Amino acid sequence: MPASPLKSSDSILWNFKLLGHHELAGFGGMGEGMAVQVAKDGRRIIWLAHESAPKNFTAVDVTDPRDPKIVVQTDLPESFMRSNSLEITGDIMAVAYQCQKVGQKPAGFELFDISVPENPKSIAFVDRSGPHSRGVHQLWFCDGNYVHMASGAADFQATHPLDDQCYQIFDVRNPSKPVEAGRWWMPGTREGDNVPPPARHQAPLYDMGFRAHNTNVYPQRPDRCYLGYIDGGMFIMDISDMSRPTPICRWDNSPPYHGFTHTIMPLFDRGLLVVTDESVVDDAADWPKLIWILDGRDETNPVPIATCPLPYDAFKGRGGRFGAHNIHENVPSPHAWFSDQVVVGTFFNGGVRAYDISNPYQPKEIATFVPEAPALAPRGTIQLNDVFVDERGIVYTVDRHVGGLYILEMEF
Repeated sequence: MPASPLKSSDSILWNFKLLGHHELAGFGGMGEGMAVQVAKDGRRIIWLAHESAPKNFTAVDVTDPRDPKIVVQTDLPESFMRSNSLEITGDIMAVAYQCQKVGQKPAGFELFDISVPENPKSIAFVDRSGPHSRGVHQLWFCDGNYVHMASGAADFQATHPLDDQCYQIFDVRNPSKPVEAGRWWMPGTREGDNVPPPARHQAPLYDMGFRAHNTNVYPQRPDRCYLGYIDGGMFIMDISDMSRPTPICRWDNSPPYHGFTHTIMPLFDRGLLVVTDESVVDDAADWPKLIWILDGRDETNPVPIATCPLPYDAFKGRGGRFGAHNIHENVPSPHAWFSDQVVVGTFFNGGVRAYDISNPYQPKEIATFVPEAPALAPRGTIQLNDVFVDERGIVYTVDRHVGGLYILEMEF
């Protein structure tokens, strides 16, 4: 791997093969939502959320990954909205809507019938707007019964404006009438709590907020939520009674690190947890942002044992963000790849990287894809934001700005 700083025009392709690329009709701004559907006619469709207006979501036919074709591309009703997250169960898709400022509408989530991919039909919209709410940032919808999400609400007033999202659960077994089943927030982050607010990060650390982010729930433990809480670290939640989610443990690396805990992926058979930070400041000013490997055999006391290596010197000054963000989350879908030996993640200007964690104490990088800077890239470099791997081992990754969709094949 290169040790000297890279120019934005440089690219890396190691143990991945580039199969296809689609610029999505010039509408980039891709978010953190990627999910594969196999339609009734056999077509393989990947659905993509947009991080910024004007587009809501885009569906791409990737039956032939070398020849991707747009199936449908929809618009958001307001320029201040984004649909950063989506998930699919069968032919129902859940889409998150978040606004730029509190009080703006529409904010919440929407369920769609996508049985005819060219014609997604709304089933229900759940309003999560309010005087202190920006709506839903992330959601998890994998069992057809419940939507788990990081969201504000009309009746949730945070003690600090950066703490405006809590963990919420909605029962969608009747998809036309979703009903809130439960919620939880970090104690002290809501007005009226009987404990003081948590101590804020102080300079030189960045204060990014104590609020919910990823809300992962897996069929191996449907009574657990693996909850990322940004500057609050991560929580394993007991949700056996969904009306009263209860924390089992908290693991936090900040301080001394900058925080922004993003995703927690349990590897149940190995007793491990894969935890990601998110880089949110350009030029790696919030470095290090890493993928952590935790020993999770005792769920009351997870212990960090390793991090996945990153070439900081080569990418820190390349432009835009550099550091960890999303990983392929072993989503419990028949159309998603599963591995407890390999972690695939996105690193903004550091591209997509795959790690062999068969020895969890010594993760090894085994593949890298860093495309050259797209034309008109606002940071002068690629900013790969999310990654999804289907059950065929085909890797899909999207650019946060203008690069669109890249489709790769594993060669490891």
